[in-house]
Amino acid sequence: MPYNERIDGRKFDETREIEAKVGVIARADGSAMFKIGNTWAYAAVYGPRNLHPKFLQDPQKGILRCNYNMMPFSSSGERVRPGGSRRSKEISLVTGKALLPVLNLDEYPNSVVDVFIELPQTEAGSRCAGICAASMALADAGLEMKDLVCAVSFGKVDGSLLVDLDYSEESYKDGPVADIPIAMMPNSGKITLLQMDGEIRKEELMELIEKAKKVMADIYEVQKKALKEKYHEVEI
Repeated sequence: MPYNERIDGRKFDETREIEAKVGVIARADGSAMFKIGNTWAYAAVYGPRNLHPKFLQDPQKGILRCNYNMMPFSSSGERVRPGGSRRSKEISLVTGKALLPVLNLDEYPNSVVDVFIELPQTEAGSRCAGICAASMALADAGLEMKDLVCAVSFGKVDGSLLVDLDYSEESYKDGPVADIPIAMMPNSGKITLLQMDGEIRKEELMELIEKAKKVMADIYEVQKKALKEKYHEVEI
Protein backbone atom coordinates (compact mmCIF):
# COMPACT_ATOMS: atom_id res chain seq x y z
CA MET A 1 0.00 0.00 0.00
CA PRO A 2 1.22 3.57 -0.67
CA TYR A 3 2.69 5.40 2.32
CA ASN A 4 -0.12 7.93 2.71
CA GLU A 5 -0.02 8.33 6.49
CA ARG A 6 3.01 8.48 8.78
CA ILE A 7 3.30 5.76 11.39
CA ASP A 8 3.72 8.26 14.26
CA GLY A 9 0.89 10.49 13.03
CA ARG A 10 3.02 13.47 11.97
CA LYS A 11 2.32 15.56 8.88
CA PHE A 12 4.66 14.92 5.95
CA ASP A 13 6.40 18.29 6.51
CA GLU A 14 6.56 18.04 10.31
CA THR A 15 9.66 17.24 12.37
CA ARG A 16 9.67 15.29 15.60
CA GLU A 17 9.68 17.35 18.80
CA ILE A 18 12.91 19.35 19.20
CA GLU A 19 14.72 20.49 22.35
CA ALA A 20 18.07 22.26 22.71
CA LYS A 21 20.30 23.59 25.46
CA VAL A 22 23.84 25.02 25.68
CA GLY A 23 26.37 24.95 28.49
CA VAL A 24 25.60 21.36 29.46
CA ILE A 25 29.20 20.18 30.05
CA ALA A 26 30.98 22.19 32.72
CA ARG A 27 34.63 21.65 31.79
CA ALA A 28 34.24 22.14 28.04
CA ASP A 29 34.99 25.48 26.36
CA GLY A 30 31.57 25.18 24.74
CA SER A 31 28.86 22.54 24.84
CA ALA A 32 25.30 21.84 23.75
CA MET A 33 22.54 19.26 23.70
CA PHE A 34 20.19 18.81 20.75
CA LYS A 35 17.27 16.39 20.90
CA ILE A 36 14.94 15.51 18.03
CA GLY A 37 12.40 12.82 18.80
CA ASN A 38 14.25 10.02 20.57
CA THR A 39 17.64 11.02 19.18
CA TRP A 40 19.88 12.82 21.69
CA ALA A 41 23.20 14.44 20.73
CA TYR A 42 25.68 16.07 23.10
CA ALA A 43 28.59 18.12 21.74
CA ALA A 44 31.64 19.44 23.59
CA VAL A 45 34.19 21.87 22.13
CA TYR A 46 37.79 22.20 23.36
CA GLY A 47 40.08 24.87 21.97
CA PRO A 48 41.50 26.59 20.11
CA ARG A 49 44.60 24.93 21.62
CA ASN A 50 48.05 23.98 20.38
CA LEU A 51 48.00 21.08 17.95
CA HIS A 52 50.39 18.20 18.56
CA PRO A 53 52.27 16.60 16.95
CA LYS A 54 53.57 19.73 15.28
CA PHE A 55 53.76 18.27 11.77
CA LEU A 56 49.94 18.33 11.70
CA GLN A 57 49.84 22.08 12.31
CA ASP A 58 48.75 24.58 9.67
CA PRO A 59 50.74 27.84 10.00
CA GLN A 60 48.02 29.71 8.08
CA LYS A 61 44.95 28.85 10.16
CA GLY A 62 43.46 26.60 12.80
CA ILE A 63 42.19 23.09 12.17
CA LEU A 64 38.77 21.70 13.04
CA ARG A 65 38.56 18.08 14.21
CA CYS A 66 35.27 16.29 14.84
CA ASN A 67 34.70 12.99 16.57
CA TYR A 68 31.25 11.39 16.30
CA ASN A 69 30.40 8.45 18.56
CA MET A 70 27.24 6.44 19.16
CA MET A 71 27.24 4.72 22.54
CA PRO A 72 26.95 0.90 22.42
CA PHE A 73 23.28 0.64 23.44
CA SER A 74 22.10 3.90 21.88
CA SER A 75 20.69 2.55 18.62
CA SER A 76 17.11 1.55 17.86
CA GLY A 77 18.57 -1.16 15.64
CA GLU A 78 21.50 -3.45 16.34
CA ARG A 79 23.91 -2.85 19.23
CA VAL A 80 26.71 -0.48 18.24
CA ARG A 81 30.22 -1.85 18.67
CA PRO A 82 32.27 0.35 21.01
CA GLY A 83 35.22 2.20 19.52
CA GLY A 84 35.80 3.66 16.08
CA SER A 85 34.16 2.28 12.97
CA ARG A 86 34.11 3.11 9.29
CA ARG A 87 30.68 4.73 9.72
CA SER A 88 31.72 6.88 12.69
CA LYS A 89 34.84 8.04 10.84
CA GLU A 90 32.78 8.94 7.77
CA ILE A 91 30.23 10.90 9.84
CA SER A 92 33.03 12.63 11.76
CA LEU A 93 34.52 13.75 8.44
CA VAL A 94 31.28 15.03 6.90
CA THR A 95 30.34 16.76 10.15
CA GLY A 96 33.59 18.73 10.06
CA LYS A 97 33.00 19.67 6.42
CA ALA A 98 29.44 20.76 7.23
CA LEU A 99 30.64 23.07 10.02
CA LEU A 100 33.77 24.58 8.44
CA PRO A 101 31.95 27.05 6.12
CA VAL A 102 30.63 29.06 9.10
CA LEU A 103 33.92 29.20 11.01
CA ASN A 104 36.79 31.67 10.77
CA LEU A 105 39.92 29.91 12.04
CA ASP A 106 42.40 32.33 10.42
CA GLU A 107 43.22 33.85 13.81
CA TYR A 108 44.39 30.53 15.26
CA PRO A 109 47.40 29.29 13.26
CA ASN A 110 49.01 26.05 14.47
CA SER A 111 45.95 25.39 16.63
CA VAL A 112 43.11 22.89 16.69
CA VAL A 113 39.47 23.08 17.70
CA ASP A 114 38.21 19.67 18.81
CA VAL A 115 34.50 18.81 18.70
CA PHE A 116 33.34 15.63 20.43
CA ILE A 117 29.80 14.44 19.68
CA GLU A 118 28.28 11.69 21.81
CA LEU A 119 24.90 10.09 21.21
CA PRO A 120 23.49 8.21 24.23
CA GLN A 121 20.20 7.43 22.45
CA THR A 122 19.31 7.40 18.75
CA GLU A 123 16.31 6.77 16.55
CA ALA A 124 17.35 8.03 13.11
CA GLY A 125 18.81 11.41 12.14
CA SER A 126 21.84 11.05 14.40
CA ARG A 127 24.37 12.83 12.16
CA CYS A 128 21.97 15.77 11.71
CA ALA A 129 21.36 16.04 15.45
CA GLY A 130 25.12 15.92 16.01
CA ILE A 131 25.70 18.76 13.55
CA CYS A 132 23.03 20.91 15.22
CA ALA A 133 24.53 20.28 18.66
CA ALA A 134 28.08 20.92 17.45
CA SER A 135 27.08 24.21 15.81
CA MET A 136 25.60 25.48 19.07
CA ALA A 137 28.60 24.24 21.06
CA LEU A 138 30.98 26.16 18.78
CA ALA A 139 28.92 29.31 19.30
CA ASP A 140 28.92 28.66 23.06
CA ALA A 141 32.74 28.42 22.93
CA GLY A 142 32.86 31.97 21.56
CA LEU A 143 34.37 31.14 18.19
CA GLU A 144 33.85 33.62 15.36
CA MET A 145 31.02 32.32 13.17
CA LYS A 146 29.17 33.83 10.23
CA ASP A 147 26.08 31.70 10.89
CA LEU A 148 24.88 28.60 12.69
CA VAL A 149 24.43 25.28 10.89
CA CYS A 150 21.07 23.52 10.96
CA ALA A 151 20.58 19.93 9.83
CA VAL A 152 17.75 17.44 9.44
CA SER A 153 16.98 14.46 7.24
CA PHE A 154 14.52 14.51 4.36
CA GLY A 155 13.44 11.62 2.24
CA LYS A 156 11.04 9.62 0.16
CA VAL A 157 9.12 6.63 1.50
CA ASP A 158 7.17 4.63 -1.09
CA GLY A 159 6.49 7.73 -3.19
CA SER A 160 5.80 10.22 -0.38
CA LEU A 161 8.21 13.10 0.34
CA LEU A 162 8.87 13.47 4.08
CA VAL A 163 10.69 15.65 6.58
CA ASP A 164 12.72 14.06 9.41
CA LEU A 165 12.46 10.32 8.83
CA ASP A 166 12.30 8.21 11.99
CA TYR A 167 13.65 4.69 12.37
CA SER A 168 10.42 3.00 11.26
CA GLU A 169 10.52 5.04 8.03
CA GLU A 170 14.22 4.51 7.37
CA SER A 171 13.66 0.74 7.72
CA TYR A 172 10.31 0.68 5.87
CA LYS A 173 9.95 -2.69 4.10
CA ASP A 174 6.86 -2.21 1.92
CA GLY A 175 8.35 0.20 -0.59
CA PRO A 176 11.52 2.03 -1.69
CA VAL A 177 13.12 4.51 0.74
CA ALA A 178 15.49 7.42 0.07
CA ASP A 179 17.14 9.08 3.09
CA ILE A 180 18.73 12.50 2.50
CA PRO A 181 20.56 14.29 5.35
CA ILE A 182 20.85 18.02 4.62
CA ALA A 183 22.76 20.70 6.54
CA MET A 184 22.28 24.37 5.75
CA MET A 185 23.35 27.86 6.77
CA PRO A 186 19.87 29.27 7.46
CA ASN A 187 20.57 32.96 6.84
CA SER A 188 22.09 32.45 3.40
CA GLY A 189 20.34 29.21 2.44
CA LYS A 190 23.67 27.69 1.43
CA ILE A 191 23.93 23.93 1.78
CA THR A 192 26.95 22.58 3.68
CA LEU A 193 25.99 18.90 3.59
CA LEU A 194 23.84 16.83 1.25
CA GLN A 195 24.04 13.05 1.23
CA MET A 196 21.67 10.44 -0.13
CA ASP A 197 20.97 6.79 0.52
CA GLY A 198 18.46 5.55 -2.05
CA GLU A 199 17.04 6.91 -5.29
CA ILE A 200 14.99 10.01 -6.00
CA ARG A 201 14.18 12.10 -9.07
CA LYS A 202 15.88 15.45 -9.57
CA GLU A 203 12.55 17.30 -9.38
CA GLU A 204 11.73 15.64 -6.06
CA LEU A 205 15.15 16.48 -4.64
CA MET A 206 14.73 20.15 -5.58
CA GLU A 207 11.29 20.15 -3.93
CA LEU A 208 12.81 18.76 -0.73
CA ILE A 209 15.55 21.39 -0.77
CA GLU A 210 12.89 24.10 -0.96
CA LYS A 211 11.07 22.49 1.97
CA ALA A 212 14.40 22.42 3.83
CA LYS A 213 14.62 26.21 3.93
CA LYS A 214 11.50 26.54 6.09
CA VAL A 215 12.39 23.61 8.34
CA MET A 216 15.93 24.93 8.85
CA ALA A 217 14.50 28.33 9.81
CA ASP A 218 12.44 26.63 12.52
CA ILE A 219 15.47 24.70 13.82
CA TYR A 220 17.51 27.92 13.77
CA GLU A 221 14.98 29.57 16.06
CA VAL A 222 15.32 26.67 18.54
CA GLN A 223 19.12 26.99 18.44
CA LYS A 224 19.02 30.76 18.93
CA LYS A 225 16.58 30.44 21.82
CA ALA A 226 18.90 27.97 23.56
CA LEU A 227 21.86 30.33 23.18
CA LYS A 228 19.87 33.35 24.30
CA GLU A 229 18.74 31.56 27.43
CA LYS A 230 22.39 31.34 28.50
CA TYR A 231 23.60 34.61 26.96
CA HIS A 232 20.39 36.60 27.22
CA GLU A 233 22.22 39.92 27.15
CA VAL A 234 23.76 39.19 23.70
CA GLU A 235 21.74 39.92 20.57
CA ILE A 236 22.14 37.01 18.12
